[in-house]
Amino acid sequence: MRLVFAGTPEVAVPALDALIASDRHEVVAVVTRPDAPAGRGRRLVASPVAERAEEAGIEVLKPVKPRDEDFLARLREIGPDCCPVVAYGALLPKSALEIPAHGWVNLHFSLLPAWRGAAPVQHAVLAGDEITGATTFQIEQGLDSGPVYGVITEEIRPTDTSGDLLTRLAFAGSGLLVATMDGIEDGSLKAVPQPEEGVTLAPKIEVEDARIDWAAPALRVDRVVRGCAPAPGAWTVFRGERLKVMAAAPDAGHAGPALAPGELAVTKKAVHVGTGSHPVELLWVQPQGKKPMKGADWARGVRIAAGERLGG
Repeated sequence: MRLVFAGTPEVAVPALDALIASDRHEVVAVVTRPDAPAGRGRRLVASPVAERAEEAGIEVLKPVKPRDEDFLARLREIGPDCCPVVAYGALLPKSALEIPAHGWVNLHFSLLPAWRGAAPVQHAVLAGDEITGATTFQIEQGLDSGPVYGVITEEIRPTDTSGDLLTRLAFAGSGLLVATMDGIEDGSLKAVPQPEEGVTLAPKIEVEDARIDWAAPALRVDRVVRGCAPAPGAWTVFRGERLKVMAAAPDAGHAGPALAPGELAVTKKAVHVGTGSHPVELLWVQPQGKKPMKGADWARGVRIAAGERLGG
């Protein structure tokens, strides 16, 4: 089939690569978000998908909005059979959905109808799910509500961050997307409506959502740290400044004194923080305006006084 691939971030690149490598399909164009400012100089930078497409000599379309008439006209000229999508980042209007003969097919990183929305992997980790996966489905006007073509499952490991899990799903899901394109082309796959029960929503994780509540149990603190890594990054406040907590570990075997929520205890090799249950060990932190460092090194450097706490 002639395909127009839609995607933007790095996580979409494995799927694009898999489709380019496919013997049965031709990626004739790529749709991605416009160049965005990045770095200290705020220089406009192309998306990872745009960069990969340009390397492969594939036409790149960067509409400000997918309803732009110039974009729709060009898409009609190209005449794709199907438009596979991975993390494109913009809502597709009906006028765009109707152009390809087989519609737009999304690779979504959850087991639909669970975790519909922008941040399915983060919410799965935050919720303590043990199993997640990826789903290919036909895009319609509703939020991730279209009929399903295929599913793969993936275990969520106890130490997984959202970044770890998303990387695995991106590569495993790329094979699912190619298989879905194959099945649509030869007619062996038919989309099946999603169940009406089991719908959960996964809105974007905002910075305030990533603030650590030290009065919560250690298990919840651990999930927030892992679920918000690498972005937006779990954080707290120390001496009036933001402190990012990049990695932590629940320490049910902590042999030191009992700690109140947020209270710090420092030894030569470690720094612990009290929670609503047992302490957690701060493994990696990033003070405001500084580079990431080991928690114990940070604690020694700031010379924590007895009774000092995180959380403001």
